[in-house]
Amino acid sequence: MDWLQVVVLAVVQGFTEFLPVSSSAHLILIPALTPWNDQGLAFDVALHLGSLLAVMACFRHQIIAMLQSSLAALRGRGVDTEARLALALVLATLPVCAIGFVLHDLIEGQLRTTPVIAAAMIGFGLLLGYADRGEVGQRDEYRVRGRDIAIIGLAQALALIPGTSRSGITMTAALLLGLGREAAARFSFLLSIPVIILASGMEILTLSRQTAPIDWATLLWGTALAGISAYLCIRLFLAFITRLGMQPFVVYRLILGAWLLWLFYG
Repeated sequence: MDWLQVVVLAVVQGFTEFLPVSSSAHLILIPALTPWNDQGLAFDVALHLGSLLAVMACFRHQIIAMLQSSLAALRGRGVDTEARLALALVLATLPVCAIGFVLHDLIEGQLRTTPVIAAAMIGFGLLLGYADRGEVGQRDEYRVRGRDIAIIGLAQALALIPGTSRSGITMTAALLLGLGREAAARFSFLLSIPVIILASGMEILTLSRQTAPIDWATLLWGTALAGISAYLCIRLFLAFITRLGMQPFVVYRLILGAWLLWLFYG
């Protein structure tokens, strides 16, 4: 990999991981639409690690509070709002783990195609636009109910389809259930932590079986650039989402989806 490819892939991954535009679709499309070869599993792991470090840095105080409350609850000291939120994140992660395990080969093979990505970009983009129409709800992430957890968890499993966007579909579900824009974004970002940890763990296991040499300098640069980009993205998104809403991302998804269809069928 040359350095231009490292920078482009890392910055694209960092910015799109937490925007409702599908980072996986962009990472699939970049090598498909450029002369660059596929970046490989090791670099994908590095980019996801950078995104994980970024979201944990952004929400470090909330994460520490959830861990402390969860440990206190396990010791029989009662369950407070932080412990309930931690439990909600764990439960909402279960559907994507189960479905991803069962349908792994289908997802990694037949679904990683340009028409599927384009259709998901357009279809789920329209759904996001519908969820964000007019006035949205006002509930925060601490007031999610059992039904909300189940629906958001099942919605997250749809993100296994390339082009859907994990953050996009979970924000869509949260908005439809009555959460505010910032609350939907925060819950989605926190929900990414267990998902990225589990997905990266599986990738590392696969990587450990390979014998090819590893370019550690490239991986470290990719991790750092993806982490910085993702951190800036989260901060900017939370700062402006209440005023901007989701419609700019809906327009982007529709344009990109239509362009991909034109490239494939035109």
